[in-house]
Amino acid sequence: MNTDGPATDSIALLIDADNAPAGRIDFIIAELASYGVVNIRRAYGNWQKPELAGWQKILHEYAIQPIQHFDLVKGKNASDMALLIEAMDILYTKRVGTFCLVSSDCDFTPLVLRLRADGKQVIGFGGKNAAAPFVAACTRFLFLDEAKPTPQTPRPKSNADQLKRDQKLLSMLRSAVDAHADADGWAFLGGVGSHISNQGSFDSRNYGFPRLGDLFAAIDLFELKKTQTANGSHIQVRLRPGA
Repeated sequence: MNTDGPATDSIALLIDADNAPAGRIDFIIAELASYGVVNIRRAYGNWQKPELAGWQKILHEYAIQPIQHFDLVKGKNASDMALLIEAMDILYTKRVGTFCLVSSDCDFTPLVLRLRADGKQVIGFGGKNAAAPFVAACTRFLFLDEAKPTPQTPRPKSNADQLKRDQKLLSMLRSAVDAHADADGWAFLGGVGSHISNQGSFDSRNYGFPRLGDLFAAIDLFELKKTQTANGSHIQVRLRPGA
């Protein structure tokens, strides 16, 4: 593996153009800016297909390199395998800390697991139809459907009853708070957020809340408070007594 230089904030953006909407590229690029610099930008597909016309219009605007792969068998594209091979090439020859896969294809799940086993972040973008194993394998996965939230136009919020019916969500939030709680049950939100991120591909925006604190506040099983420390103001959260 190439170890020249500490470019751990370098990002490889790999797009499965056959399984991703071109109209969401603005959101993808803006989101990745918070992780580092997108130095590698590639989109894979058979560019002779009229279905990829939307991608063709924006490739140059976003400096995305189109990688051509003809369909070897009718009804089956070769782009998936090409993306996988190049991802492994990048892993072993480039100093990349984060891989971004834009697809809803669950066939990429083994690739994600392999990249994460090597200590890489994997940010996934895809549709609501993306298979649960693929979503869960990613460090973080964000949905690109029309209802996908952005900081400017958040998705309609889930109400308290809906959130409390989501037992998997509640269990994850409770365990994260418990893991960082002091003797009185209060936990710093930053530590809670890191604990949740380490468990799977969670993002509060997929529930309609721009910040994790907003999600906790919407569930009346938790309470929040601001605390002033030597390092500034912080938010703490705890399970309501008796909840």
